[in-house]
Amino acid sequence: MTADKTGAPTTVTAEEGRYTIAVEGKPVGLADFADRGDQRVFYHTEIDPAYGGRGLATILIEEALSAARDDGKRVVPVCSMVVTVLKKHPEFDDITDPVTPDVHRWLRS
Repeated sequence: MTADKTGAPTTVTAEEGRYTIAVEGKPVGLADFADRGDQRVFYHTEIDPAYGGRGLATILIEEALSAARDDGKRVVPVCSMVVTVLKKHPEFDDITDPVTPDVHRWLRS
């Protein structure tokens, strides 16, 4: 469990194709992904606007990236929020793949 910028406890949970974040037990955000072979393609992140500015997207994505590493997956950051977090965390460079036209076609299919 991690605390957000206000000190409120947060919990990140993995589901099929999604990581969710809850604040004090209330679900307030998600990061959607799809596995493509050895890649985990992150394509959408969303945080309830009422909880904006508390660092929740960063907490959520950092935990999702660590889980991807633990699962032996490489990260493909289609979602701009994931790109932003990765820029601040070079320790994930070794498992990050570029977004290619092939990945975009795969996501649309």
